[in-house]
Amino acid sequence: MAERIQLSIALCRIAFYTCFRKLCCKGPRIPRPEYDVVCIGLSGAGKTSLIRRLCREGLDEIVPTQGFSIKAVAFPNAVLNVKELGGADNIKKHWSRYYQGSQGVVFVLDSTVSDEKMEACRSELLLALQHPQLCTLPFLILANHQDSPAARSVPEIKKYFELEPRAKGKRWILEGSSINNMEAVREGFSELISLMEDKEL
Repeated sequence: MAERIQLSIALCRIAFYTCFRKLCCKGPRIPRPEYDVVCIGLSGAGKTSLIRRLCREGLDEIVPTQGFSIKAVAFPNAVLNVKELGGADNIKKHWSRYYQGSQGVVFVLDSTVSDEKMEACRSELLLALQHPQLCTLPFLILANHQDSPAARSVPEIKKYFELEPRAKGKRWILEGSSINNMEAVREGFSELISLMEDKEL
């Protein structure tokens, strides 16, 4: 009987000590790495909405980005400092001024636009892929508004943009996206983080 009591006391002490260590003796948290990412795309592609949703912010009173905005987007294994550049013609011509220091690129396109605007999207993406400050960086290409019946599918966009031959040797991801399926958007950003981590190794 006495042995059982002693065993019970010993087990209680171990459990108490374990709980105490977990609650009170935590070491300093390992800081998550930070990456600077530039987000580009034509006006109306949905860049602001996607980034706001990633930050768990509301979508009220969204207006086209004038110049640029920066938001820190936290993921379990990294923090992305996302610099979103406005997509209007008078801003687009100055994009390259904001490329310096970027470690990754997010290109957002509207999957529902006309053939003419889709051709403009393709031209801008190919220019970015070839730009001296971006050409070695990983790209996350988001084909946005995939929840619309008018949206081109991801395989259609991949073929139309001729990504296989034109982006050969580069690191890129093409994902469908919409603000109603943020899980897929987060997965795309997680893949981009993995590519940036690989670059550091």
